[in-house]
Amino acid sequence: MGKRIFSTVLLWLILGSALWFFRTHGALVLITLISVLTLREFYLLMHATGYDPFDKFGMAFGGLITLGPWLEVQFGWPPTLLLPLAVIVFAVRLLGERTPETRVESLASTLFGLVYVAVMLQYLVAIITPVPNDTVSPTGRLLLCLWIVAVAKFCDTGALLTGMAIGRHKMSPQISPKKTWEGAIGGVVISMGIGALVAWLARDQFPPHMTPLMAALFAIPIAVLGIVADLVESVLKRRANIKDSGRTIPGIGGMFDLSDSLILAAPVGYYLFRLP
Repeated sequence: MGKRIFSTVLLWLILGSALWFFRTHGALVLITLISVLTLREFYLLMHATGYDPFDKFGMAFGGLITLGPWLEVQFGWPPTLLLPLAVIVFAVRLLGERTPETRVESLASTLFGLVYVAVMLQYLVAIITPVPNDTVSPTGRLLLCLWIVAVAKFCDTGALLTGMAIGRHKMSPQISPKKTWEGAIGGVVISMGIGALVAWLARDQFPPHMTPLMAALFAIPIAVLGIVADLVESVLKRRANIKDSGRTIPGIGGMFDLSDSLILAAPVGYYLFRLP
């Protein structure tokens, strides 16, 4: 627990420093790095499962796909072209670089990783990327992204602490034996409080509809989807017979263990914010 607390504090310091000193560009680098490292660990899980994804090219395409909204604003590159291009590249490579026994699994696992990780996390990039005639300031966009991260991650912490204190009823014992319904409810309640608090502190930068009350209500689907995403990762790890996706972060595990709750939350947050 001590390592987990230390890593959590350190990560929040890194995130806060990047946003404070480097603003949008710092956030872009962090999100892309998180996406690529998460995709790397996803492909390692696929290898452990017995599949053979195109991991190096997959990570390269994943970084570009994650940056898609920013590339569109800066250079006019339609982000919708990147995933079809990846499908073409991997379909061609498939014929000469994989055996008949692994071809279907190689293509499926490579492309699923791109969709599940890179396409979903690109919504964080869409949130922080200023657009022409923007109705939200660049600082406001950074704070909205921070709101999603805080709501999703504090749900993890709240669920852990509540589950340890009063958890009795197992949520999904075959997938994640330690998760309880009491912990999940506690995590959602804490997320609502954090969501309302951040919205109140950033009230001068948030869109008008993001009042503390609405932020608390918006936190509910973000928190619930964070729990679902964590269970999805547990399914993948159990299939690969691996406890943690990696050892990048002491006390927490790999980057996938850190970013899992953001994957499903990012697109929902983007649409809740009603950003242009």
